[in-house]
Amino acid sequence: MANALSVVYSKKLNAKFYKSTVLAAICNTNWEGEIQSEGSKVVIRTRPDITIGDYDRATGVVYQDLEPATTELPIDKTKYYGFIDDYIQTAQADIALVNESAADAAEGMKIAVDGDVLGNIYTDVHADNKIDGGGTGVVVDKTNVLDYIVDMGTLLDEKNVPESGRWLVLPPWMCGMIKKSELKDASLAGDGTSIMRNGRLGMIDRFTLYCSNNLAVATGVTQCMAGTKDFTGFASQFIKHESLTLEKHFGIGHRGLQVYGYKVLKPEAGVLLAAKKS
Repeated sequence: MANALSVVYSKKLNAKFYKSTVLAAICNTNWEGEIQSEGSKVVIRTRPDITIGDYDRATGVVYQDLEPATTELPIDKTKYYGFIDDYIQTAQADIALVNESAADAAEGMKIAVDGDVLGNIYTDVHADNKIDGGGTGVVVDKTNVLDYIVDMGTLLDEKNVPESGRWLVLPPWMCGMIKKSELKDASLAGDGTSIMRNGRLGMIDRFTLYCSNNLAVATGVTQCMAGTKDFTGFASQFIKHESLTLEKHFGIGHRGLQVYGYKVLKPEAGVLLAAKKS
């Protein structure tokens, strides 16, 4: 009989890769501290529009009431995690299994929420701000990728959207095309060295670029997004972190609940590029 081989469990955990998240960079989160639980909502007021008129001494000044427009940000989404801290498993473990699992749950929660938001807000972009080839998508390659980015910036300009704080979220394959494009002027990316040399995307045409695998994709078309934080309001809060004794297990159950909500507040502050590979 052959000698049995012993099994050695390494204390070093294998690397685990997570999708990058972008919500904090692209959404307005000013109302995050005002939510309490699922089902609540935040009523957001907008600066009133003051009418400017021509002064006539005969008619005098017409005064208007200050009635700020309001919109509601519903907090109607929930995500949770739950896992068991088994007494026997924990006693035999030589790694901080609970801490590692909690860290994984936190990362997974961010990715799930990020994907939910990016997968839906693109549908509410203003009709004038869509570059989608009539609904079938436009073919993007290294020869025209910069042209489309400039076009997205132009659409925002035409809607009087401020230049400061503009962002652009692209999939990895499109970011790769930017690196392959002929950026003859290094300053176009806000750097003294070309993208081809340092591999950093930086800024292009007033956009801060973010790479994400969470953009909506269907039939080979990726819904790329650009805009400012005025486009989408987002609020999120963990309302429960708790540990409890489980009836049918010798161990502790750990669970967490996150509530969140999002809403497109200014459709004209966003741009959609429905892109597909050649």
